[in-house]
Amino acid sequence: MVDAARARKLADRIQQIVAEMLERRIKDPRLGFVTVTDTRITADLREATVFYTVFGSEAERADSAAALESAKGIIRSEVGKQTGVRFTPTLAFKHDPLPDSARQLDELINAARTKDQELARQAENAAYAGEPDPYKKPDAEEEEEEEPSGRAGHPTT
Repeated sequence: MVDAARARKLADRIQQIVAEMLERRIKDPRLGFVTVTDTRITADLREATVFYTVFGSEAERADSAAALESAKGIIRSEVGKQTGVRFTPTLAFKHDPLPDSARQLDELINAARTKDQELARQAENAAYAGEPDPYKKPDAEEEEEEEPSGRAGHPTT
């Protein structure tokens, strides 16, 4: 097996090469606004998975996936030329659901924030149902009557 640091460096280099290829050399009209988010490579450096996102609708996402699949051979040959490894890893393109999950999480946080603001607005003019401080406290007079030593009236010898 290969050193993990070397595998990570190779994965980063593959990510850069793929991003440059998509930006400059691949001229497929089906290819939408694609962003390469991550690349992972197996420990034996034989297979690389390139994660990407597409800005747009489901149809644009499907078209971009087809364009990436058809350009896979050209991209792989360029990866082999630029990396100089003995065996060029096979490439697999996988849609990254992370931005969609992050967007959904942002929507949930915003909804919770709105509900919190609404509750705070309702609580502004609210009054306590009972006393403002519901905890019982000993009266000051009762504390003075009690002897702290517990030997009241007994002289010390």
